[in-house]
Amino acid sequence: MFYLSLIEHTLQLPPYLFNRPLDEAITEQLKSLFLDKVIANLGLCISVYDIRSIKGGFVFPGEGSSTYTVEFRLIMFRPFVGEVIVAKLKECDARGLRLSLGFFEDIYVPEVHLPTKSHFECYPNNRNRGRWIWNFGGAAQSEEPQDEEPQFVIDGSDRIKFRVHSVSYPSIPLEQPEDAKPFAPMLIIGTLDSDGLGPVSWWEEAEMLEEES
Repeated sequence: MFYLSLIEHTLQLPPYLFNRPLDEAITEQLKSLFLDKVIANLGLCISVYDIRSIKGGFVFPGEGSSTYTVEFRLIMFRPFVGEVIVAKLKECDARGLRLSLGFFEDIYVPEVHLPTKSHFECYPNNRNRGRWIWNFGGAAQSEEPQDEEPQFVIDGSDRIKFRVHSVSYPSIPLEQPEDAKPFAPMLIIGTLDSDGLGPVSWWEEAEMLEEES
């Protein structure tokens, strides 16, 4: 999930940082450039881990900043396909789920990757919002579930285990509709359609039901 990435970058150190130790000043500048930013194919920068080398320190004519070439390592968040991660529910609608890790929230579980025989139940006062329900007994979505068939609900009250299905880095769109969602430079698609995935309480309840039977 987390990796160290070695990067070389040429940066300008502004004059207001000249009175600080060089390593400290450059670390501060690296944080402003990379922290909480997505680098394509590397992931989301969580922290500056260390600085390996600093070269330069030139002040070019007409500039007040000094220029350095720095080799450093960043802690990057980049989950691999197939990895199982625990998250919290952020949003839920008829298209699926949006999950959050706190520091990263562009995780989506579309309807096709929800457990088989799941259906969406709208809230009475808001048809765009609701909850997903998994019919554990295998009743079809169009059928009335039987009383003895347990139903498992995704309502945001519990942590959710998901498996990473894909990680992508979309290109920045030239134009975006006004009602479109904010652009996400890194997008994770997850799946819950496998044993052990979904709200963690599901499987605790399933084990209890199995013991009772």
